[in-house]
Amino acid sequence: MDYIRKPFEQFFKLEIAGSILLMIATVAALIIANSPLGDYYQVFWQQKLKIGLINFNLNETLIHWINDGLMAIFFFVIGLEIKREILVGELNDIKKATLPVFGAVGGMLIPVAMFFALHSTSAGIEGWGIPMATDIAFTLGILQLLGKRVPLGLKVFLTAFAIVDDIGAVLVIAVFYSGTIQWNLLIIALAILVALFVMGYYKMYSRYIFTIAAIVVWILFLKSGIHPTIAGILLAFTVPVKRKIDTFKFYSKSRIAIEQMKCAEDHIPDFLTKPQRGAIYTLESLTHKTISPLQHMEHKLHGWVIYVIMPLFAFANAGVDLRGEIIDLSWDLAASMVFGKFIGITLFALLAVKLKLANLPESVNWNQLIGVSFLGGLGFTMALFISGLAYTDAALIDGSKTGIIIGSLAASIIGYVILKISLRNMPEQTDDDDIDCEEYIKQNS
Repeated sequence: MDYIRKPFEQFFKLEIAGSILLMIATVAALIIANSPLGDYYQVFWQQKLKIGLINFNLNETLIHWINDGLMAIFFFVIGLEIKREILVGELNDIKKATLPVFGAVGGMLIPVAMFFALHSTSAGIEGWGIPMATDIAFTLGILQLLGKRVPLGLKVFLTAFAIVDDIGAVLVIAVFYSGTIQWNLLIIALAILVALFVMGYYKMYSRYIFTIAAIVVWILFLKSGIHPTIAGILLAFTVPVKRKIDTFKFYSKSRIAIEQMKCAEDHIPDFLTKPQRGAIYTLESLTHKTISPLQHMEHKLHGWVIYVIMPLFAFANAGVDLRGEIIDLSWDLAASMVFGKFIGITLFALLAVKLKLANLPESVNWNQLIGVSFLGGLGFTMALFISGLAYTDAALIDGSKTGIIIGSLAASIIGYVILKISLRNMPEQTDDDDIDCEEYIKQNS
């Protein structure tokens, strides 16, 4: 199972490294917003930035460019991750997917129900979608703090249910937090998406055509009334997973190219001969054709999302003045995030196990799952994003952000403490050595 384990561990390490930057950006935004520079901070993000031509341009504030533009790339990568998980990951098998899917459904329904119960008679009820979110970067970062005693199955469960949670959040945004729809623009965008899907299916994929089409689809969604981040998700689903050549063909052709490099007689310092250049170009072409477009895009964009887009989003959106009175909305959101997630994920996971639809992952017990359920209440990035869509009133925006910060902090502390106690008698997980290629060839020849 090394071919599954290794990519997951690389994904895990990337996420936790990004969570450190995310935390730094969040703390920096809070410090600045609560300092004498707070007013300048708020004014800065409202500056206009115009991009386009004289007769056609987009003139938006900086915070809108981040939330509607850069976050579309964030959602695009989420879409790639969802597609990968469905095709080859933890969601491609009903037995493996049942427990995280049940947990995610409970982790969405119960927090929303709790928020309605707590806040139904007060202003700001339209923010009901906020407590259903889970921030995968922060939660995986906390698991890393717990060291090597965390079972791989617990990490996989958390990642899988967070991805299912993202699917639910995207659907909620598309249905409930989009504006009045201009159907003519939306139909054109959907037609382009269908064309991209057909091209990918018949292996006519071109990254240049895709990039141009993606920009057009994003603009059409922006102008149609559907939130443009939804375009990112849908575009991801059109990226093909099929490779143009298989691994064995790559091996045979690349070996010929490498031999061509070795057999070149001329040796000019710092310059390649014509046969050597031809071999290099052949290897480059073979590499592009062997890696599927989906894997290539996810690999190229994941680092940008984790290290640039998410910290920038946090820095632009997390700056809330905490010196004022905390309103009821803040407490209701925080309670729904922390206890709604805990009850929902644990209860629905227990239901799946009792109905014999799923089993607990290997080396995972119920105390550990309860700890992870609390961590699910750490909904920072997606919760802030939904907050910006749900509210236009400044007091409600600040109140919701305060609640998100309180809830995320409480969920992380409670989840960390429970996991710390429940993992203290667990043996440390050891990493498998990298596969020995020569031994592998001998065994499979």
